[in-house]
Amino acid sequence: MIRHVVFFSAAEGQSVDTVREGLMMLAQIPHADHFEVGRNLQTDTISAEAPDLVVYAEFRDEAALAAFKAHPTYAACTAHVRPMREMRIAADFHAG
Repeated sequence: MIRHVVFFSAAEGQSVDTVREGLMMLAQIPHADHFEVGRNLQTDTISAEAPDLVVYAEFRDEAALAAFKAHPTYAACTAHVRPMREMRIAADFHAG
């Protein structure tokens, strides 16, 4: 299984809720076994620049993740959300 984790922060003047709604477009893509977008609770006081949102998804394998990223909705979501976000950090790893 591949775990896909992406951290986002909203750009200055942008609504975190609006960015989250845009990211939820990705939930329409059928290749993920699990998909969610959560608001960061920001309980880690050590991190000065904590992300606002976390995207978490699980895929059965690298091919499913690649199919997810190749889906037209992924490109539409990227085009929609990119102007509203400041930071994006992504990581993919094999679970277990």
